[in-house]
Amino acid sequence: MYVCDVKRMEDKIKTFSQFGATGNGGITRYSLSPAAIQARNEFKRRMEAIGAEVVTDDMANMYATIPGSDPNAKRIVMGSHVDSVKNGGNYDGVLGVLAAMEVLETVVAEKIPHKHPLTAMIWTNEEGSLYPPAMMSSGVVLGKFDKEQMLASKSVLDGKTTFGEALAASGFAGPESNRLNPNDYKAMFELHIEQGPILEANKKDIGVVTCVIGMVNYRIRTYGQADHAGTTPMKYRKDALYAAAQLIMHIHKELDKLDPNLVYTTGEIVCHPCVHTVIPDFIDFSFDSRHEDPKVIQQVVDVIENLPKEVAGCRVEVEKAWARDTIYFDKELVSFVKESADELGISNQYINSGAGHDAQFVSEMMPTTMIFVPSRDGRSHCEPEFTPVEQCTNGASVMLNAVLKLDAKE
Repeated sequence: MYVCDVKRMEDKIKTFSQFGATGNGGITRYSLSPAAIQARNEFKRRMEAIGAEVVTDDMANMYATIPGSDPNAKRIVMGSHVDSVKNGGNYDGVLGVLAAMEVLETVVAEKIPHKHPLTAMIWTNEEGSLYPPAMMSSGVVLGKFDKEQMLASKSVLDGKTTFGEALAASGFAGPESNRLNPNDYKAMFELHIEQGPILEANKKDIGVVTCVIGMVNYRIRTYGQADHAGTTPMKYRKDALYAAAQLIMHIHKELDKLDPNLVYTTGEIVCHPCVHTVIPDFIDFSFDSRHEDPKVIQQVVDVIENLPKEVAGCRVEVEKAWARDTIYFDKELVSFVKESADELGISNQYINSGAGHDAQFVSEMMPTTMIFVPSRDGRSHCEPEFTPVEQCTNGASVMLNAVLKLDAKE
C-alpha cells in the first residue's frame, strides 16, 4: 500500500487558495476568470514539472498524463474542477484536482510501477456560477447539452459576455479530439469533499460513494390580486404570498410523512411587485427534492402534482422543471475504494451523493466512481468550508491505491 505526502498536499491547498482569494478565508473563482486562469497555469506548471504531458480539448478541459509501461493501455483519469461559487471555499471541486495531482506526483516520486497511463484532469465550468448551467463541459462531452447553446450562455454579471467569448480569450481551448472518450480512457475517479455532515458525525475519514441520488425540481406559482396594504380589509384580499406560504406548509407536512432520508428545499422565491405597501399578486417559488429510491421520488411527485388548484382565493400553477434518476457508480471501482481504505486502516463508510458532480455524467460513458472526505460542520459553498489536510491526504492515498488495483487487474 502507498501513501501520499501531507506536506505536498498542504502546499497545493495553500497555493491554490490564493487564486481568487476573497480575504475572508474563501475564494470567488469563476470559470475562465483571471483567477481560474492562474489556477490552470499552476496546474500546468506543476504537472509538466513531473514529466506529464498537458493538453486541452475544445471546452478547455485540461488533461495531464504520465505514461504507463504498456503503450497500448487505456488511461485512468482522476479529476474534478477548479471553478467556485461566489464566496466559496478552498476545497469544493479543487480538492479533487489537487488529489489527482498528488497521485501523479506520488507515482513519479516513488517510481510506482503501473501499466496504464494516469491522467489528472480539470473539468471546465462545473459550478456554472458565471455562465449557467452547472456541469457545462461534462454535459457537452457526454452529449447532455448542445455545445452551441452552451457557447451562447451569457454572464450573470454583465448579461453580455458569452461563455464562448471567454473560452476563446482563455487560451485553453484545444481540439475536440482531445476530449475524454471511452476509446482512450478506461475509467474515472473523482475525489470530493462530502459537502454535508454525515462523515464527521459518524467519525469516518472516507466516504465510499455508491451513487448520485435522483431528484425532481418544480416551479410553483400563485396568482392573486395587488391591492393597497393599508386600505384593503383582510377578508377581501387575494394575497399570493400568503397562498404560497400555505402551500409550502402543506408540502412540508405531507413530505415529512415519507422516508426520513428524503430532503427537500424551497431556495428561491420571486415576489411581485415586491413593494412593502402592496399586497403581492404573484409568487413563483422553487421546489427541489432528492432521494435515492425512485418510488419515494414518485411519492413526492404525487404530492406536488395534487396540490390544490386554488388557495386563499389565489390560483395555483405547478410546473415540472426537470428531474434526474439515481446514477449508480461502477461496483468494481466502488469495491476498490472500499478495499483500499480498509487496507490503509482508514475509517470509512458507504455514502451517497446528494449533490451533482461531473462524475455522474461520465458514469454513462465509462466505469466511474467517487471518494468523499469529510466537511467540517458539513459546511460547503461558503468561506468557512474546511477539511483537515490529513483527511485530504487520506483521500488521495485511497484514490491512489484504488487506481493501482484497477491498473493491476489486467
